[in-house]
Amino acid sequence: QVQLVESGGGLVQAGGSLRLSCAASGRIFSINAMGWYRQAPGKQRELVASITNGGNTNYADAVKGRFAISRDNAKNTGYLQMNSLKPEDTAVYHCAAQVTCLGYGSYRYWGQGTQVTVSS
Repeated sequence: QVQLVESGGGLVQAGGSLRLSCAASGRIFSINAMGWYRQAPGKQRELVASITNGGNTNYADAVKGRFAISRDNAKNTGYLQMNSLKPEDTAVYHCAAQVTCLGYGSYRYWGQGTQVTVSS
């Protein structure tokens, strides 16, 4: 009943910027938390950034000072602003959200993923 759709990925040169968006739709009562994960070839999936309904944020050490997560509750949309991109940021990025659905409890939903490639 809930879908997450990412957009904004692509190819960018080192030092450039991208903004990823994650739009949630469906029978949503509230989005309790939202986060972005990434997985690079040959590496484990890692949590890049997360944000609570109250706006508290957490970041992986590798992206602190370069990435910023935000959300627009009125639009049920989350964002990941990525600045000063490095080749090591290359990965498939997935958004995830802990969503309270109308008539149900809270469940985690995942987007389909979007490729971010940073060239040197």
